Amino acid sequence: MARKSAAGDPVSRKEAPRRQGPRKVIITCAVTGAVHTPSMTPYLPITPDQIARDSIDAAEAGASIIHLHARDPKDGRPTPDPAVFMQFLPRIKQSCDAVINITTGGSLGMSMEDRLAAPLRAQPEPKKIAITKQ
Repeated sequence: MARKSAAGDPVSRKEAPRRQGPRKVIITCAVTGAVHTPSMTPYLPITPDQIARDSIDAAEAGASIIHLHARDPKDGRPTPDPAVFMQFLPRIKQSCDAVINITTGGSLGMSMEDRLAAPLRAQPEPKKIAITKQ
């Protein structure tokens, strides 16, 4: 079916009018990622304080979604421990209006129960959880 102009005339894709004004974008920031390790970069936040600070900084810089994984603060490995998530989730939520997206991807080898433990404890709004499978 051919596209039509406001006057009803056929319009090719090349001739279609471009939208005026600024484009709206959604920026998602995954401050820790799932597979990165401290040996890959010294900038990887691993402690709850670092994760909270970098998440808040990302929101202040324009990120509208913060995708979060927790890290074991001792060695930087991904952890599904809800207690670790709860050390940074409330601070991020109180400090910015970004959508907080708690991962269920975890890391390779985590069971489904492990992956769901933090979201079930934090009780995010349904639209703010990413269900992923690795």
